[in-house]
Amino acid sequence: MQPRHALLGGSLALVLGLADRAQAQHHGGSPDTSTETHESMSERSAGMPGPDVLGLPMTRHGSGTGWLPDSSPMRAFHARFAGWDVMVHGNVFVGYDHQGSDAGDGHVVSQNWLMAMADHALAGGVFEARAMVSLEPLTVGDDGYPLLLQTGETSDGEPLVDRQHPHDLFMELAVRYAHALGDDVAFEVYTALAGEPALGPVAFPHRPSAMADPFAPIAHHWLDSTHISFGVVTAGVFTRTAKLEGSWFNGREPDEGRFDLDLRTPDSYATRLSVNPSREWSLQASYAYLASPESLEPDVAIHRVTASATQVARLGKGRWSSTAAFGHNHPTEGRVTSAFLVETALDRPPYGLTFLRAEYVQKTGHDFALPASMENVLLPVSALSLGHVHPVLTVAGGEISLGVRAAVGYVDADLESRYGTRMPLGFMAYLQVQPAASTMRH
Repeated sequence: MQPRHALLGGSLALVLGLADRAQAQHHGGSPDTSTETHESMSERSAGMPGPDVLGLPMTRHGSGTGWLPDSSPMRAFHARFAGWDVMVHGNVFVGYDHQGSDAGDGHVVSQNWLMAMADHALAGGVFEARAMVSLEPLTVGDDGYPLLLQTGETSDGEPLVDRQHPHDLFMELAVRYAHALGDDVAFEVYTALAGEPALGPVAFPHRPSAMADPFAPIAHHWLDSTHISFGVVTAGVFTRTAKLEGSWFNGREPDEGRFDLDLRTPDSYATRLSVNPSREWSLQASYAYLASPESLEPDVAIHRVTASATQVARLGKGRWSSTAAFGHNHPTEGRVTSAFLVETALDRPPYGLTFLRAEYVQKTGHDFALPASMENVLLPVSALSLGHVHPVLTVAGGEISLGVRAAVGYVDADLESRYGTRMPLGFMAYLQVQPAASTMRH
């Protein structure tokens, strides 16, 4: 594992250094059929980026081509340069992660990411370039951070169990072009060396209900594990309330070399229908065929179905954000499994944000690297986590908060010998650094 302690200060600067004027708490509006809404015009007068094609607010854009509710918060530094609208945002956690039980571990770690986006009018539409990076290969290490009940990917050729793998250095390198076909319909094309196909809910690092939680869901590999795919082409048509899109992409999950691009010939496909019936809601249902997603099982493919609903409701100066999601994996070999997730986050300035996540996942003996006789045994697990972050300081354009997260799991009787208990506990105390409010720079 790479040494971490000397790198944690650098991860704090991941947001502070590159988004040093920082957060714009952006209030997107539901578009009118012919003009910008009052809120969209207010954003322009305040120096915020204007609406996208068809007048859709920028707050609707989540990870990849996924949609969020228009009422979603967006913490970012905005600027305009030579006709380009530029946005930089990110999230850094630094703290001590302690996972209990016989299978647990403890480390000082930093989960982090930084993203830059730039868009410009082009040929009657909007062209957008994106880059997203993470220092987790250095601040977390090859075998990831301790997380009880988590499974997926490998380290030193062995399956990772009770650990969450690090993100790759390059999380997204993509371009998008959108163009109206009339007053009410538009199309978009998204291509990425590293990016996200049209599958699943908006990835957990970008969901308002999950952004204060430093940990990935244990349902990650049933819902949004394709958010870093090396080679993606997506095309879609959309109105102001619905979008239908399809993707052709590389279905193999990232390998253990976290600093390169694992490009392969695209071999997988996905389709997704997204619907935003109001400013506060975003719904999606999707299906994908993932060819050879696991490097240790190159001959096994997965049919994946997901569905989710996200709501962001304003409460005075604060927001209440929630997501409910379902994922279903049907491999060509092995057991069919499903996962359920509910998460919610209540942000009440100046008192901070409280978050809750509940999950139920049907894992197997194979997921936990158990002997061959247990490989196809269904071993459902559950986890409940609760946390709170409280802002303590604004400095150099960044908001620093103190956070704490506690979790309790529940495992099948066949896993009790692994953990020494049927209710393993986990805990993390941390600093969170993210952009804070600022004005636009020209």
